[in-house]
Amino acid sequence: MSQPEAAHPAQSELESVVEQALALARRRGATAAEAGVGASSGLSVTVRLGEVETLEYQRDRSLGVTIYVGHRKGSASTANLTPSAVEETVSKAMSIASFTAEDEYSGLPDAELMARDLPDLDLCHPWDIDAPAAIELAKRCEAAGLAVDPRIKNSEGASIATHRNLRVLGNSHGFIGGYPSTSHTVSCVVLGQANGDMQRDYWYSAARDWRELEDVEEVGRRAAGRAISRLGAGKLPTRKAPVLFAPDMARGLIGHFTGAISGGAQYRRSSFLLDAAGRQVFPRAISLRERPHLRGALGSAPFDSEGVATRDRDLVVDGVLNGYLLDAYSARKLGLGTTGNAGGVHNLVVEGDRLDQDALLQRLGTGLLVTEMMGQGINPVTGDYSRGAAGFWVEDGVVGRPVHEITVAGNLRDMYLGIVALGADVDRRGAIHCGSMMIERMTIAGD
Repeated sequence: MSQPEAAHPAQSELESVVEQALALARRRGATAAEAGVGASSGLSVTVRLGEVETLEYQRDRSLGVTIYVGHRKGSASTANLTPSAVEETVSKAMSIASFTAEDEYSGLPDAELMARDLPDLDLCHPWDIDAPAAIELAKRCEAAGLAVDPRIKNSEGASIATHRNLRVLGNSHGFIGGYPSTSHTVSCVVLGQANGDMQRDYWYSAARDWRELEDVEEVGRRAAGRAISRLGAGKLPTRKAPVLFAPDMARGLIGHFTGAISGGAQYRRSSFLLDAAGRQVFPRAISLRERPHLRGALGSAPFDSEGVATRDRDLVVDGVLNGYLLDAYSARKLGLGTTGNAGGVHNLVVEGDRLDQDALLQRLGTGLLVTEMMGQGINPVTGDYSRGAAGFWVEDGVVGRPVHEITVAGNLRDMYLGIVALGADVDRRGAIHCGSMMIERMTIAGD
């Protein structure tokens, strides 16, 4: 059967819960309050070697309440949305606030920053698929991967997942807003084996609209092709060379950048880009622009997790950092204004001259193409970067032998300034839209 319609409440139902919580908080003496209600449902299946391994229906509801009494703050949550449970949750938050220390920086964002006219961002496309149909799609995905080559000997499974969410947020400024959204994924993981060597790889597709997912057979074939291409991988002698990061790996590099310019990292003085606003942090050919209102994008949102209206923002222009990613609290700590980034970035687009794959490889010449990263070797305070990697050695612009059990190392400040090319192969499967990224020189540690 498909997901029961009762799992998807009307937005007005959740708004009434928020209004009840805020009214209770006001009557109990809160000087300010915020309440957020979420309802989600989903179906996910995983098939391994043609057999169903997992089948899960998910249905959740939750309420979170934050109370301010002066500069004292208390928060409580519940999964029960009955009137009595809402009242108890507000009481708990009030009680917690009575025990917390005052913090002059705590409180709601300014009222004039609240989102008022919410744009339709085309984020909700429910997939009316039942468990048998999802299982059949997962089987087709895995079977396509296993059929690519006789060297594909095993599978860790293929998965289909679909989720539907409705979130409503309100606060004592009079703001109340919500919107539905969906997310759907197809993924496959297979293992190749030849001459005593075994390699694992994967592929996945993700979209708001299930009709925009890659064909399930193509997902399986791409996973298998990636695994086969890695067979026979060896090590490299230690050296310095240019490094080309595949799009999903490059997205991680930009993620380290957004972490370093977050308000929390700045006011805690724990960032390798401390006080970097106004400074050159990328080459002049690169800009980073936040576009939260792209229709149907995975990172789109009309307001942030505090209700502040999201807006287009040029975060980095011609390589120069224009500001930080701030919520209300970190903005006050820094003496600045919130940027509508409570909860993170919304469609951060890395812009610059983009080269196709052949041109990128020619620009790389002789160097390393990284397709997988391992480990957490990043120091957020100094920017020192050292992570395990796997990929391919490129000679004279031609992808050659696969390599693994190596480490790429550098300092993120130097790495960002050392970007010499971007790829046209932009990966939009997340809140950061980025293509391949080439860094002029890094240390590659191997034998």
